Amino acid sequence: MNVVDLKFYSLIDELAKIPENELFTKIKNSFMSLPENVRRSMAAFFNRFGYWGTLHPEKEDFTEIRLKASALKNYLKEYVRLYGRLKDYRSKYSLYAVLSNWYRYDFLSIAAAKEYMFDDYFDLDLVRCSPDETVADLGAYTGDTVLSYIINYGEECYKRIYCYEITPSVFGILKNNVSRFRDVVCSNKGVSDRIGVSRIVLSPGGNSANALGASGAEIETTTLDTDIAEPLTLIKADIEGGEQKALVGAARHIASDRPKLLISVYHSNEDLWKIPETIDSFAPGGYDFYLRFKSAGLYPTEITLIALPQ
Repeated sequence: MNVVDLKFYSLIDELAKIPENELFTKIKNSFMSLPENVRRSMAAFFNRFGYWGTLHPEKEDFTEIRLKASALKNYLKEYVRLYGRLKDYRSKYSLYAVLSNWYRYDFLSIAAAKEYMFDDYFDLDLVRCSPDETVADLGAYTGDTVLSYIINYGEECYKRIYCYEITPSVFGILKNNVSRFRDVVCSNKGVSDRIGVSRIVLSPGGNSANALGASGAEIETTTLDTDIAEPLTLIKADIEGGEQKALVGAARHIASDRPKLLISVYHSNEDLWKIPETIDSFAPGGYDFYLRFKSAGLYPTEITLIALPQ
């Protein structure tokens, strides 16, 4: 056992001893003790994106904090199980830093864990690519991930790239931006756990945060298992809370192809542990797990699960 293990298990032991209502009160009091400008900034962030619950202290609305307390209290076994599955101490420390931030607004630990060296998704120590790669980019946005992939690995380091983007205006930009690259297939569809029709929920946070939901313009949805017949070697997904469903819709590819998986795990309070367990359910014990994140400031976002086939 080392200092990271000691920090993590000490935190878990502390959380295990605190009743949920008391934990909520403790987190709430810690939040209210923060400088006013920090409280305003955090509340505005949570309310703008809506992934984790609302936070309006002036109205006595502490839903975000209550949901965090529930997540910290009720998923301790899942966090411990995930910690044991993580393959390096950068990942283990990152998990500790996220939970510590949720519990006690620990800004120092998340700052220490932030990734500075590599681009989002493409940690070159972990993610290696070859000319035979068939890539699915879910939430391709304007083509920024495709460009990052090519910058990091080269224009010859893939066979085909499939890009999915739901917002029509952004989709046009995507097609234009990737048009100079060969064998990039763009689809204005949502990727989920079933074929059908959904709606585009426009986000106050901007087009990059638009998601599938119950209101807005209609959009066709598909699954990777249905839409892509050939074997996949890499799946990236950053689709604003739709990642769990997209993985369910790619169960065949995951079980049979064992693609590298680069999945955002921060759009809900349960993604952090549930997405690894979803992957395990399709390929039991078949993946090694790593965590990396690049968010700045007060709250850990841009957390990526890197799942690599064994």
